[in-house]
Amino acid sequence: MLRGILKMIRPHQWVKNLFVLAPMFFHKDIFTTTKDGVPALNLAVTGRAGAATLVFCLLAGAVYTINDLVDVEADRVHPVKRNRPIASGAVSIPMAKLVAAGLVLFSLAAAFAIDWRFGAVAGLYFVENLAYSFKLKNVAFLDVSLISLGFVLRVIAGGFATGTPLSGYLLACTALLALFLGFGKRRHELEGEHAAKQRAALKAYTPESLNVALALTGLATAGTYLAYTLNPKTQALFNTDKLWLTVPFTMFGIGRFLMLVSGRAGRGKKAESPTQEMLSDVPFVLNLVVWIVVVVAIVYRLRPGP
Repeated sequence: MLRGILKMIRPHQWVKNLFVLAPMFFHKDIFTTTKDGVPALNLAVTGRAGAATLVFCLLAGAVYTINDLVDVEADRVHPVKRNRPIASGAVSIPMAKLVAAGLVLFSLAAAFAIDWRFGAVAGLYFVENLAYSFKLKNVAFLDVSLISLGFVLRVIAGGFATGTPLSGYLLACTALLALFLGFGKRRHELEGEHAAKQRAALKAYTPESLNVALALTGLATAGTYLAYTLNPKTQALFNTDKLWLTVPFTMFGIGRFLMLVSGRAGRGKKAESPTQEMLSDVPFVLNLVVWIVVVVAIVYRLRPGP
């Protein structure tokens, strides 16, 4: 039962909540300088950011559970999703409802304890996901727009939790990247058997329309990120004009994601979701790790020792 509950709240999907850390990460707040001039971890900011991320992970677990409760009949006709805990019967419906209620109450209480504005955004995120789960996910293109809004809310919440100013570029990049990933998820799902039965909105999507949407949002994401790296305010904040060196990693990640969702990555049978595809794809993960290392090195002006 415990294993089923853990699987039900999908911890492998919690990587999306790292967007809560974005404001802190891109505002040079991870480290501070001691009286002796030595860089040290900024425990006050990183602690609040970590707590905020955990809150969103638990809240996301509740959302996934509620979504599976709503979709239980549709999941049972899906070749992969029928193995989900609720659809397979590994977790009973009453138990799933109890877990979801507990996660919602605990996470929202913790959110308001951190900061009332953070709590308000977390509450809005939950309400938005309820609307998505019960009705709006059946409306093509609006469903992906709501997914994008969820990512933007994560970033806004992270800014409130850590007291970090939010950049317009950061919000724009987040929205565009989330649209890109959302359209990629729909493209991934469209390839599956019984697609329309499993998700009603897929009836209105076509591979051609999704390919166009992916191309446009992918290019817009890369272009906006490039503009961000070249923006004078960004260069002044980080005291460097070298952030553009991270653009090739961004473009590779976008291209690799397109290959994964289109089945051209040579990986055989697709996973249940693009997130699982990405996290199990060595080139994608390696590129992401290198991008993070390079960004940290540039933003925090790290240099190899003598």
